[in-house]
Amino acid sequence: QVTLVESGGGLVQAGGSLRLSCATSGRTFGRNAMGWFRQAPGKEREFVAAINGRGSTTYYADSVKGRFTISRDSANNTVSLQLNSLKPEDTAVYYCAAGIGYFGTYDSRDYDYWGQGTQVTVSS
Repeated sequence: QVTLVESGGGLVQAGGSLRLSCATSGRTFGRNAMGWFRQAPGKEREFVAAINGRGSTTYYADSVKGRFTISRDSANNTVSLQLNSLKPEDTAVYYCAAGIGYFGTYDSRDYDYWGQGTQVTVSS
């Protein structure tokens, strides 16, 4: 059974930082892109960041570029998202996802395995 489990969410003040982690099991995703998406209350799920299978290319939503950093440790089957300079509008449930292909994309339909999510709340 393939599972993705996120951790690291929590409550933080604006300007603070968090580090989210996603542990995968059941299969290796060393050649698959990995991504992070988020969903705020009353809003649709949106793309945050992605990294290609090799870990050599990253992709970011404009809203988080320069503040968030995605990375992966294929040897340990984990992917992380460093969140810096957090803003109240970053409040959402953050989901880790495993891509169907090698290249990271912005489209959630290109990801076929999803975690349950971890809550990030940023207070003003």
